[in-house]
Amino acid sequence: MDATAIARVRRFQRTVTQRIGALDDGFMGRGRPLGQARLLWEIGAGGSEVRALRARLELDSGYLSRLLRALEADGLVVVEAGGPDGRVRTARLTPAGAAERAELDRRSDESAAAMLAPLSDGQRERLVTAMAEVERLLVASMVEIGAFDPGHPAARHCLAAYVAELGRRFESGFDPARSLPATAGELRPPAGLLLVATLHAEPVGCVALKPHPEPATAEIKRMWVDPATRGLGLGRRLLAEAEAHAARQGVRTLRLETNRALTEAVALYRSSGYAEVPAFNDERYAHHWFEKHLPS
Repeated sequence: MDATAIARVRRFQRTVTQRIGALDDGFMGRGRPLGQARLLWEIGAGGSEVRALRARLELDSGYLSRLLRALEADGLVVVEAGGPDGRVRTARLTPAGAAERAELDRRSDESAAAMLAPLSDGQRERLVTAMAEVERLLVASMVEIGAFDPGHPAARHCLAAYVAELGRRFESGFDPARSLPATAGELRPPAGLLLVATLHAEPVGCVALKPHPEPATAEIKRMWVDPATRGLGLGRRLLAEAEAHAARQGVRTLRLETNRALTEAVALYRSSGYAEVPAFNDERYAHHWFEKHLPS
């Protein structure tokens, strides 16, 4: 990793934490630290399950518990047990908590306005545009990719979303039973692999490797990215991860087929070094067949 880049990131972090008041003992002059203020905002008007808060904010369970206890002691939050076994806990704002959240929102708006006020119109536009780009890249950096069993709930979610999207986008719809299969057994190691991308512990994408009868050959299958996370380069990252795994397993040729309706997928494959080749199977939903040779 470039030392200059790391130093610039750290300098940016110091500037931001100072400018937004994260260093103050009482965030926005309300006498509580930033962590508690952010938690009030995340709980929201409708409440939130504690486990969802933990995943969304990527907080240690012990630290989250301490934050919630502090807010409960101030009369701003109540934590209730629910569900069939009573283990699902939900945090809700009290009326005082809702009022505190509204006041924090008002002061945060004032703080954002104060940040923009000294700047010219052009500078404001540059700052807001740059912030949007930084946010997009930071979100991209928080996505994690790992191997999942096809029966895992996150994997099932992605595969079901993949099928549903093809059904919406293909001219004649999509029936998995009429397509060439990629069974759960074919997507489990050591034969194959299913990679799932998660953001705040929620599944947002997948790609699979399926074994091929020819030696040192495998197929790319089930490429899908959640619409909410498109534009983050996640499809390219998933594809690169699948290629790296295939290469480690001795695969030298990757093949895939796709439908002409998936224009972004076609563009991704072409820009990632896949060459269009004659049809190598009888997939009824395919219009393009691609192949890529991996370095030995």
